[in-house]
Amino acid sequence: MIRSVDVLVVGAGPAGLAAAARLAAADAGRVEVLERDEEAGGVPRFCAHGGFGVGEWGRTTDGAAFARRSVAAAVRAGATIRTGVSVTGWAGPSALEVTAPTGLERITARAVVLATGARERPRSARLVPGTRPAGILTTGELQRSVVRYGVRGDRLGRRAVVIGAEPVAHHAVRTLRGAGVDVVAMVTDGVRGPRRLAAASGTAPPPLLTGTTVTELLGRGRLTGIGVLDRGGRRGTIRCDTAVFTGDWIPEHELARAGGVALDAGTRGPAVDAFLRTGTAGVFAAGDVLRGVESAATAAAEGRAAAESVLRRLAGEPWPPAGAPVVAERPLRWTLPNRIADGVPTGPVLVRADAPLTSPVVKVVQDGRLLHRAVVPGTVWPFRSVRLPSAWTADVDPAGGPVVVSLDA
Repeated sequence: MIRSVDVLVVGAGPAGLAAAARLAAADAGRVEVLERDEEAGGVPRFCAHGGFGVGEWGRTTDGAAFARRSVAAAVRAGATIRTGVSVTGWAGPSALEVTAPTGLERITARAVVLATGARERPRSARLVPGTRPAGILTTGELQRSVVRYGVRGDRLGRRAVVIGAEPVAHHAVRTLRGAGVDVVAMVTDGVRGPRRLAAASGTAPPPLLTGTTVTELLGRGRLTGIGVLDRGGRRGTIRCDTAVFTGDWIPEHELARAGGVALDAGTRGPAVDAFLRTGTAGVFAAGDVLRGVESAATAAAEGRAAAESVLRRLAGEPWPPAGAPVVAERPLRWTLPNRIADGVPTGPVLVRADAPLTSPVVKVVQDGRLLHRAVVPGTVWPFRSVRLPSAWTADVDPAGGPVVVSLDA
């Protein structure tokens, strides 16, 4: 089947649904959302904790309710959401090859929005040695097992170790405890973890082993323990039958790469300018595909921002040149946007660090010109972005050298 739509959105998570709702409400023509899973809504569907929806509806909900309301908003606005549909490749700059329950399709669009999200790297990608026993999960696998399939108690495990200390790790602790599993420790190779996140674990948080690396997974048939190594060179074993690897998110960028969309070396997602335009005319990107995990509220805001850019594109706005690249210097990891072409974004510029930083001074320089300098108060954590004001982007020369974001000594 060969057909055409006005806007094709790939991914029905917070970013894709928000973009589709805004576009359909603005009479952008036929807006179609493709989702490979059997249900729309993205990762929030499996998040039983609250904190979702404040920016959208003025009150907090759990992830499942947030997902349902996001889907309903897009459908109510007039968008078409198709689930169980996989995009397998590109048939042109703005044409996608699709495998659906009804067969093969080729869909051409006036604009394409990539909102394919992110995933956690599994144990194999983290190069943790050992056998391959049962009981080794990522956070996503844990949440699906408990929330979707109702796995509880001994079927899930009796003693668990959570590997990580970022917010999602504390939510994993709560999920395990709610399923009747004793969490005996959290392990992180970081030097410290944020104390205030402990409340997310529910009741008292488990022991947190900082500066500790998992060296081996033990057991055959079923996990029996994990080997650990601390910064002092001391080795040990933690007995457990379940290990949950958390964090270490990477963008689902395979479709972008297959279409020749340029990626950013820092984020490993599609390189975008301040208006979420990629280097390929007519192709936009929003949400966690841009850099790995961020809050659902941030992803949804990016979806709406991408929709505004799509509307201008449909109205005839020309595609800009590539612009000046934006790069981060260590210990900063990446920036978003990572290109500055034209105009000043309405949202902030996001910056992520590699390690905890206390009240760092961030500066932005292009070709020797200081564009911005400010103190970021408090502690900057590797799992949470710093938000810089965007007014300085108006002073960037799109034809100039790289814009460098770094720490001021």
